Amino acid sequence: MRSSGGMSWIPFKIGQPKKQIVPKTVERDFEREYGKLQQLEDQIKKLHKDMKKSTEADIAMSKSAVKISSDMLTNPLCEQDQMFMETVTALDTAMRRMDAFNQEKVNQIQKTAIEPLKKFGNVFPSLNMAVKRREQSLQDYKRLQSKVEKYEEKEKSGPVLVKLHQAREELRPVREDFEAKNKQLLEEMPKFYNSRIDYFQPSFEALIRAQVVYYTEMSKIFGDLTGQLEQQGVTDEQRERENEAKLNDLRALSIVADD
Repeated sequence: MRSSGGMSWIPFKIGQPKKQIVPKTVERDFEREYGKLQQLEDQIKKLHKDMKKSTEADIAMSKSAVKISSDMLTNPLCEQDQMFMETVTALDTAMRRMDAFNQEKVNQIQKTAIEPLKKFGNVFPSLNMAVKRREQSLQDYKRLQSKVEKYEEKEKSGPVLVKLHQAREELRPVREDFEAKNKQLLEEMPKFYNSRIDYFQPSFEALIRAQVVYYTEMSKIFGDLTGQLEQQGVTDEQRERENEAKLNDLRALSIVADD
């Protein structure tokens, strides 16, 4: 039902009535309301996809951090220096705490935001089908209205009057069906669109709270880790100078000397 030139489509020019059976203002109202819902559907799909990708990346990040600290703990380098072993152990503890809180955050986002997005998105296929049924009913209405007009334009002989009566009888339930479908959609589409605020506001508030709780805990975890590192009394600048001096000593070895 999506089209760049408006939503209504005319498959054939044959059988189009001369009478304007749907006022242009009504058609504009319908296209405007349905257009808003089409845009909302696209936004919901994109947001659902982006949030899933974000939580998957979060999990991958914290799992990678845990693996790095775990690998460092099993590295023979740590076993040769007790102070370094304590530092890596503190890092590993911090990474595992981070991973646990991150998993809790992701679970909360999944439950309070991602799943509600998916459920809301699942409503659109039914809506789009209702719009298609309304469009089909409109085409039937136009076809039968054109048929009535054709007999109305002919000389009113007995057989023509019979066919005109039959055409009008055939048109009546089709017209009523379209008008009912059209009325229902024009009433319900704005209500559905406006419902998005009450539906999603609690979800997004929960999303924000989950992030706040997570980063508050991360501040505590890395604050504790920073305190342990500072107790060793060596600044990053001092470590950088020491590393550069040791690297220069390595460069002086014949096995790494340039040819």
